[in-house]
Amino acid sequence: VQLQASGGGLVQAGGSLRLSCAASGRTFSSSVMAWFRQAPGKEHEFVTAIRWGVGSTYYADSVKGRFTISRDKSENTVYLQMNSLKPEDTAVYYCAEGHHYGRSWNEYHRWGQGTLVTVSS
Repeated sequence: VQLQASGGGLVQAGGSLRLSCAASGRTFSSSVMAWFRQAPGKEHEFVTAIRWGVGSTYYADSVKGRFTISRDKSENTVYLQMNSLKPEDTAVYYCAEGHHYGRSWNEYHRWGQGTLVTVSS
């Protein structure tokens, strides 16, 4: 399975963006799909995750209420709807696949190439 993230761009504070992560190949019902982000000079930060099979979702406190993760099983795609964006959301966003839910980058075994989100003030 390969992951292809897209949808990043430049947006003003308060604006919205939707990121997509298309998974080529088979995605297992037991998989967990997540989004991480990495701002310049910082470590990878957990953003959100979804259990592919049952759809349970998890969010970092910093994005709760503003971001929404969803998945389309027919399209084998995970989405990240980002609303009320803030300059501190500026980062490269990565999608990731894991066998179990976790908030650490190293708990996932496959990652997409990243898409840059820049939020101007």
